[in-house]
Amino acid sequence: MLYSTVSATEKRRVLRERLASDELLRFPGAFNPLSARLIEQKGFEGVYISGAVLSADLGLPDIGLTTLTEVAGRGQQIARMTDLPAIIDADTGFGEPMNVARTVQTLEDAGLAGTHIEDQVNPKRCGHLDGKSVVDADTAVKRIRAAVDARRDPNFLIMARTDIAAVDGLAAAIDRAKQLVDAGADAIFPEAMRSLEEFAAVRAAVDVPILANMTEFGKSDLFTVDQLRDVGVNIVIWPVSLLRIAMGAAGRALDTLNDEGHLTSKLAEMQHRADLYELIDYEGYNHFDTSVFDFQIQR
Repeated sequence: MLYSTVSATEKRRVLRERLASDELLRFPGAFNPLSARLIEQKGFEGVYISGAVLSADLGLPDIGLTTLTEVAGRGQQIARMTDLPAIIDADTGFGEPMNVARTVQTLEDAGLAGTHIEDQVNPKRCGHLDGKSVVDADTAVKRIRAAVDARRDPNFLIMARTDIAAVDGLAAAIDRAKQLVDAGADAIFPEAMRSLEEFAAVRAAVDVPILANMTEFGKSDLFTVDQLRDVGVNIVIWPVSLLRIAMGAAGRALDTLNDEGHLTSKLAEMQHRADLYELIDYEGYNHFDTSVFDFQIQR
């Protein structure tokens, strides 16, 4: 009922504990608060909040147009709806090192369990597009140091994402990852790895957890959880998958409505009203008002 009763502090502690166990944690991307609750119901270990999804939700491309206020606000709405830890995409930190520091504290206040900050030049691009540019090592290191220095909860996860592999190759990505770990990064997000061997090389180079991004239609093959676990990946995200599936289904439903004039043929594909009410705990609101849930839903 209403929001999660698990504190952000506890979610962060659990995330750190599970990362230390060397298990692989699965973080599907939530495109709204309700989908975060569904991710929890289905037994996953965490929720990912993608900057690309937040931009798309506003009808905007993923080129750094969203603001810290928009990202933190949406992140809070999603994170508070689930008992799972939520990691959010903070792009390049929304400015210079002092802005990065403010970003981290704002995301802490919003109840997130962690964030990642990347080394792209503003305006940034989607990590799986060509033509990216990255900042120099000194600038990348300053962003991560600012993030680490600013956090107040030591369990808030500061992850460093590097996009340099697509610009200068794998060796440069490994060098950059080592520099970011030395700057205090708790985990490394090597973007746009092309093979399991590349993930394994990054894994061997650093002594912190690494993340794999399994986004569709990108540079990386869609490796299985077992394949990623075998090369030492600690977190895997599917950042945009649920949004893509939902939008694909919505488009097909609108086509059916145009063609048939009704959606009777699509009923089996819809979430049933009973399942929705169960997911949002409609019955639980009776604690405050017995008139709220005084009916039966027929399947």
